[in-house]
Amino acid sequence: MSVAKRSVDIGLAVLLIVILSPVIVIIALIILWRDGAPVLYLSERMKTPDEGFLLWKFRTMTSDRHDSGVSGGDKTNRITATGRVLRRYRLDELPQLWNILRGDISFVGPRPPLRRYTEMFPELYADVLRSRPGVTGLATLAFHRTEERLLAECRSKEETEAVYCRRCVPRKARLDLIYARRRSLCFDARLMLATVIRRLPLH
Repeated sequence: MSVAKRSVDIGLAVLLIVILSPVIVIIALIILWRDGAPVLYLSERMKTPDEGFLLWKFRTMTSDRHDSGVSGGDKTNRITATGRVLRRYRLDELPQLWNILRGDISFVGPRPPLRRYTEMFPELYADVLRSRPGVTGLATLAFHRTEERLLAECRSKEETEAVYCRRCVPRKARLDLIYARRRSLCFDARLMLATVIRRLPLH
């Protein structure tokens, strides 16, 4: 990651934490009141093919210590009413501002994968994770809704895993590698603006 990109990440993360801290506190209190503890969901993700970190998100599902893998239709009944609203506007990802400050992720880059997928596709993720993972990115914008639709049709953990590995991982990786070739602060700014616009409640 370039010094300029890291400087933008730190500056913008600090600014957003200051501005959004009341919102973050209110969301945390609502989750605690409506759904109980824990408020946060911490999941190991990969910064590089060999280096993991804990990704912070607001909890949007009922807790299950045996939970693993991506979310498909088999987990729909675990999403809380609060969680549905948070996911719709990606408010569940506000705690990732802390991950950005720590340098685990950037604002823009490939979504950080679970360790199991870097182990299943080591060569693929060796290329993808040459870019610092991010909260949003080209693959997130271009493929997220398609991925949600594909996985929503799955009715078991096994089916979700098979669909994700066969139909989502390769297509997202291609988009992530396109981003890597076009990466610049200007392109990052365009992707961030597109992310905000797509999540505004305009209807």
